[in-house]
Amino acid sequence: MKAFELQNPVTLAEAARLLPTKEGDESARLLAGGQDLLTELKHHLVEPDRIVNLKHVPGLDAIEWGADGGLTIGALVTLQDLAEDERVRRELPILAEAAESVGSPQIRAMGTVGGNLNQRPRCWYYRNEHAVCLKKGGTECFAYEGRNKYNAILGGGPSYIVHPSDLAPALVALGAQLMLASPDGQRQVAAEDFFTLPSEGNVLRETVLAPNEILARIVVPPPASGMKSTYLKFQERSSYDFALSAVAVCIWMDGKKVKEVRMVLGAVAPKPWRVKRAEALLAGRELDADALKAVGEEALRGAEPLAENGYKVPLTKGLIVRALQKLS
Repeated sequence: MKAFELQNPVTLAEAARLLPTKEGDESARLLAGGQDLLTELKHHLVEPDRIVNLKHVPGLDAIEWGADGGLTIGALVTLQDLAEDERVRRELPILAEAAESVGSPQIRAMGTVGGNLNQRPRCWYYRNEHAVCLKKGGTECFAYEGRNKYNAILGGGPSYIVHPSDLAPALVALGAQLMLASPDGQRQVAAEDFFTLPSEGNVLRETVLAPNEILARIVVPPPASGMKSTYLKFQERSSYDFALSAVAVCIWMDGKKVKEVRMVLGAVAPKPWRVKRAEALLAGRELDADALKAVGEEALRGAEPLAENGYKVPLTKGLIVRALQKLS
């Protein structure tokens, strides 16, 4: 691991000023829980001169409920604290389930909400320090014609990574807003617009964060009356593993019929993949066998599996059916 200078700012503004201002300048990196960054440092995927530690900035580790029922989550809230919060479990089970699905208890005790949303790809080629793939400034996505069991079936190209965050699909389904801080102040971005495809903008990045911006807080709006929600994830091992496929669903019923639904897929695309056409297909329908089959087909329409990941299509359809059956 390359030696670096450790900075401990006490305000967001001070932390942001310690970050580079130019795109592509990797001379400084943020430290939250450190679960992803330390791995990148050890594998020489990043070699910054400066690490900016956020743990001394007050207020970033708080879970706060507003009078209107809205929820504000600091970027340094641990996944364990989010998963175990009684009110979150009661009113926003989709968030608790997503947080609880991450890794092991030890990882959840250290990993943070902000870190989970900003973690880098888990693709074998990206994580191999000797493979200069497209995500590391190379000219080729090696997964496209190589080993691609875990890669994208939707929205891929020119890179075929999948976004590894479990919280991201849940927050997109909830219509959350992300508060980003920079030396110039703060701006608010919808969770749905925070993540980008490799074909959009800079292929080296997965979010719209500017080089000197910090994800400070996540704001979840008050859930509309009658909302039910869940997050389902399938993984190879029962614990300590990333998703092969996942689905986050928020639904409102009018008797036996669907009034509204928001559905977001995880681990099948380079960003949380909202399936608006499938959502529209369910409006006004009962969740019978025909509707469940139709929504699965529509959600995966346009999927383009690679050589080794075609299994993700039926797997994801099955997760969608299970999630809707659970909520109905």
